[in-house]
Amino acid sequence: MKKIIFILLVILSGNMMAQSPYEKEMSKAMQLWSQQKNTEAVQLFERIASAEKDNWLPSYYAATVLIVEGFSIKDEVKLTTHLKRAQDLLDTANYISKSNPEIIITQAMLNTVYVAFDGQKYGMKYAGENAQLYAAALKIAPNNPRVVLGKAQWDIGAAAFFGQSTEPFCKEIKRAIELFKKEKQKEKFAPFGGVERAQQALKEQCVK
Repeated sequence: MKKIIFILLVILSGNMMAQSPYEKEMSKAMQLWSQQKNTEAVQLFERIASAEKDNWLPSYYAATVLIVEGFSIKDEVKLTTHLKRAQDLLDTANYISKSNPEIIITQAMLNTVYVAFDGQKYGMKYAGENAQLYAAALKIAPNNPRVVLGKAQWDIGAAAFFGQSTEPFCKEIKRAIELFKKEKQKEKFAPFGGVERAQQALKEQCVK
């Protein structure tokens, strides 16, 4: 038993040593985010971004953490400041990696935070922009499951608001689920996965 533990420790140590400083820091930031230590995660992603000036991922993830967190903010002044910081990070990511579908749909998600906060105030402002963003992302990456899912959910919300059928968009959620199952991660730390979110969306927005 001691030999097995020793071998496992050696393998784990070897894997850690094989990681570059960037990989170690990104792994740590991801772990902080998974533990809901959002402030620490964002700060670490920002530090990585300052060192990896040609890499869009650290700024993208720092923005994403802030955007997701924005859905729970109830004070408009605080929300505006919070999302301004996220927007600056997303702009940095977009400058490094232009026409990136993952960044495009994350911009749409940032806009959605405003809409979710006050639909009457922000709904008309961002409705057209989000439709354009999702259409652009889908044109670039028609089989990216996160793009397909994001667009479908946005379209379902719009259809429900105008009293239209959501059935065509529910089919797209089903397509996203199948795409998630086939997806393979091409680059370490690149956005990947989301089938559970798609299945939950199907259950909540489509299955009656």
